[in-house]
Amino acid sequence: MCVRSCFRSPRLQWVWRTAFLKHTQRRHQGSHRWTHLGGSTYRAVIFDMGGVLIPSPGRVAAEWEVQNRIPSGTILKALMEGGENGPWMRFMRAEITAEGFLREFGRLCSEMLKTTSVPVDSFFSLLTSERVAKQFPVMTEAITQIRAKGLQTAVLSNNFYLPNQKSFLPLDRKQFDVIVESCMEGICKPDPRIYKLCLERLGLQPSESIFLDDLGPNLKEAARLGIHTIKVNDPETAVKELEALLGFTLRVGVPNTRPVKKTMEIPKDSLQKYLKDLLGIQTTGPLELLQFDHGQSNPTYYIRLANRDLVLRKKPPGTLLPSAHAIEREFRIMKALANAGVPVPNVLDLCEDSSVIGTPFYVMEYCPGLIYKDPSLPGLEPSHRRAIYTAMNTVLCKIHSVDLQAVGLEDYGKQGDYIPRQVRTWVKQYRASETSTIPAMERLIEWLPLHLPRQQRTTVVHGDFRLDNLVFHPEEPEVLAVLDWELSTLGDPLADVAYSCLAHYLPSSFPVLRGINDCDLTQLGIPAAEEYFRMYCLQMGLPPTENWNFYMAFSFFRVAAILQGVYKRSLTGQASSTYAEQTGKLTEFVSNLAWDFAVKEGFRVFKEMPFTNPLTRSYHTWARPQSQWCPTGSRSYSSVPEASPAHTSRGGLVISPESLSPPVRELYHRLKHFMEQRVYPAEPELQSHQASAARWSPSPLIEDLKEKAKAEGLWNLFLPLEADPEKKYGAGLTNMEYAHLCELMGTSLYAPEVCNCSAPDTGNMELLVRYGTEAQKARWLIPLLEGKARSCFAMTEPQVASSDATNIEASIREEDSFYVINGHKWWITGILDPRCQLCVFMGKTDPHALRHRQQSVLLVPMDTPGIKIIRPLTVYGLEDAPGGHGEVRFEHVRVPKENMVLGPGRGFEIAQGRLGPGRIHHCMRLIGFSERALALMKARVKSRVAFGKPLVEQGTVLADIAQSRVEIEQARLLVLRAAHLMDLAGNKAAALDIAMIKMVAPSMASRVIDRAIQVPQGSPGRWLLWAIKSRLSFLGLSETRADQGPPPSTLCLPGLWSSRPEQ
Repeated sequence: MCVRSCFRSPRLQWVWRTAFLKHTQRRHQGSHRWTHLGGSTYRAVIFDMGGVLIPSPGRVAAEWEVQNRIPSGTILKALMEGGENGPWMRFMRAEITAEGFLREFGRLCSEMLKTTSVPVDSFFSLLTSERVAKQFPVMTEAITQIRAKGLQTAVLSNNFYLPNQKSFLPLDRKQFDVIVESCMEGICKPDPRIYKLCLERLGLQPSESIFLDDLGPNLKEAARLGIHTIKVNDPETAVKELEALLGFTLRVGVPNTRPVKKTMEIPKDSLQKYLKDLLGIQTTGPLELLQFDHGQSNPTYYIRLANRDLVLRKKPPGTLLPSAHAIEREFRIMKALANAGVPVPNVLDLCEDSSVIGTPFYVMEYCPGLIYKDPSLPGLEPSHRRAIYTAMNTVLCKIHSVDLQAVGLEDYGKQGDYIPRQVRTWVKQYRASETSTIPAMERLIEWLPLHLPRQQRTTVVHGDFRLDNLVFHPEEPEVLAVLDWELSTLGDPLADVAYSCLAHYLPSSFPVLRGINDCDLTQLGIPAAEEYFRMYCLQMGLPPTENWNFYMAFSFFRVAAILQGVYKRSLTGQASSTYAEQTGKLTEFVSNLAWDFAVKEGFRVFKEMPFTNPLTRSYHTWARPQSQWCPTGSRSYSSVPEASPAHTSRGGLVISPESLSPPVRELYHRLKHFMEQRVYPAEPELQSHQASAARWSPSPLIEDLKEKAKAEGLWNLFLPLEADPEKKYGAGLTNMEYAHLCELMGTSLYAPEVCNCSAPDTGNMELLVRYGTEAQKARWLIPLLEGKARSCFAMTEPQVASSDATNIEASIREEDSFYVINGHKWWITGILDPRCQLCVFMGKTDPHALRHRQQSVLLVPMDTPGIKIIRPLTVYGLEDAPGGHGEVRFEHVRVPKENMVLGPGRGFEIAQGRLGPGRIHHCMRLIGFSERALALMKARVKSRVAFGKPLVEQGTVLADIAQSRVEIEQARLLVLRAAHLMDLAGNKAAALDIAMIKMVAPSMASRVIDRAIQVPQGSPGRWLLWAIKSRLSFLGLSETRADQGPPPSTLCLPGLWSSRPEQ
């Protein structure tokens, strides 16, 4: 149990990263053994405790860190802190008490993680608990056999005292002749004195003993003294080495078995009667029954009756998920494959009569051999490890080469569409066992069906093909049997190949499926996943697949679904694995791995897309013919036909408009053409109108362009698909799809209104769609959708920081059948527009309620008495007419109760629901503004001459253009990512991303426009830039300041969010 030796190891960082000590030692080739060359008859075996007889502290630490979401390696790093004088080593020498150790240890962990406290007490409790500190059965059996041969046994352990002043020794002391503990002697391994003390008490010479430890430095010191040593990476492998040294067997039982768990007991009498009839056995001897410690899904038992060794696999008890645990299929497939050259156990009988043992089962002959649970194959030479993986690959090729018709398996599963069916099946299985929402699983459920492989072969697939489901020859790298065919069917063989590589991407500390991701595969001799896959393709004569990442994403998704099922069954005691209860926390970890592969697949597809001119975003280069597309069919408030499958690009992040689904891409081009042909040419006239005395009246040209936009099918594009899934009101675009169109409209100050996609109307219409009653929709939503009315949103107040809706002070008081409003609001966009018929008003209905239940939202007709507009507000002298941004007082404004939205106290909820898509709209319009500003800047610097040469040849100007281009591209990627996350996981899951774009986009736009303004412009260009600059303050983002970007409060939001432990 000593960790001091790690200080002397050049691989100290490996120790910290891999979470527990013995996995560090596996990086060595083979299994080291330092031995004294002068041999004699062995008379004693000396055992270390932690890592040899019971689980090592490092392994317990790794499990505890996963459960408590503590960074991997924290515990070991803290244990090693201070070396010989650190708290752990002093604790081992009994120089400090358990209380003193935990106090110092907790302080060290807290300092490392920079947090207030780390629950080290719970780690210590786990380390010393009866559940964890159990002696390995294989070691118990070995000690029994050693003592039966007349040899002595001893424990030599770096150990500590418990709070009750007793040493921590969870072993049967009667097993040992001598027990030496560091806490009692005041010295620790590898101090040579403690070894000599042990030998003295045994009365032996060093060469007469064998010492087992899991740490190299401890073994090295023992070997220097002349003691024969065995390094323990895996208890079973160590016992084999010990057998070779002693010259007699130490195992009389069946490997990997244990007594049957109480919840998994089966009736022996009826089983014995059944087996006697089946096998024709007349013996009256007892039936021996053990349970294999693998088999998390279908419980598996070892049976010995008379001279027959058998294995029984059964369905678990209780209510099961549909189509799961199909042992009948296991029996059929193994019976068929036995005649096809595939190594499988010899199956004897299938019993579907539940009265025998409670559930259906089948019986097969026991196949003795080795099952490698640890994929790093400790104790083997590199060449042997490589041969094991090669044999594994070869037997998989045999399975996939079976002639289906010849073995009668052509109807074993459906032909074709294996992956789509599997995705549906595992989604269904996951939903049936779901206990909480896991964001990565939700994203995968959306993503997988949209990225299915195009070509598939159909073969037998195992469905759970991995190393620990294979039985190997004890001496040769030969597969004797393939086990666990529960998930087998006909399908895509590449799913099996990917599944067999799971261990390559899992850490060695993973509790359920040990991995080798943190191992040096070259040193171990194990082929990497890529080499393993090439090996398979070469043997099968196939070209390597390009979408390997999809298959890995799908494989890990399956594992996550399986783990969730095991966890759900563990809640009712149905799962047979000792790790079952841990799997609830592991499901999220595995699903995140799956999503990582999904992201990699997305980048692969993106990189393979045909190269397009990066200037295709220039707003003056496309000039394609306008398509004739007129709205038809039933009544709709969007002029985009319902047939548009807009949701088809929802599964992947679309960076370029050219990668949008065909209908949306066509819509984008049509909008682009409309902007070039209709909107940009109208801007001078619209600018003149805004500067004229008639500016507070809507421009007739705007109304004319609106009708043209309707006719072109460019109307009400903004409503997100998830808010309007039937596309009754909008175009049915996802947030990400609309983001591309929104950027395009943002290049003109007027285009959003022309397409009825301008704020605040868009947010108010979405509010009515989501939360409005049918009567409210009929009165307010329909006129807004038809463009016959406009609206405003009254929340911001002069006296409080209104970006937080809980700060507002305006009151809403109930009086008879009305609500009476009093309050002072300002920067209310659109309230001065004569077409504004609706004010969506937020105020407090109950100041004494919970903080987020005080606010309510009312629909206030603008002709209601008591609404007094004080003045229009300006930035840079611009009024943004005709809608403007007004300061207004509400004095005793009486509104009918039926105008309340969703109910009293729901205002904060409504405001938050309204903001998500709106943030995307604002930010993409800002990006469009910025693109337009940069285009004006580039056009001007090409024509303007200073100091004898065009400005475009000046270094500082080129640097400004480059900086602006980079910042625009960065902001666009961040906003598109936020929109994509909103589509996949919802607005709440995307809260951090929304906060970041709110910070990034206004700052970027302000800098880009400032640079453009510095270039001397012609009058129209300069006016447009200043108009765009002023618009930055009118976006409904009260945090945005036109000159300086977001204030510190906005900048802090992503920082606070990212500082949460779960982030």
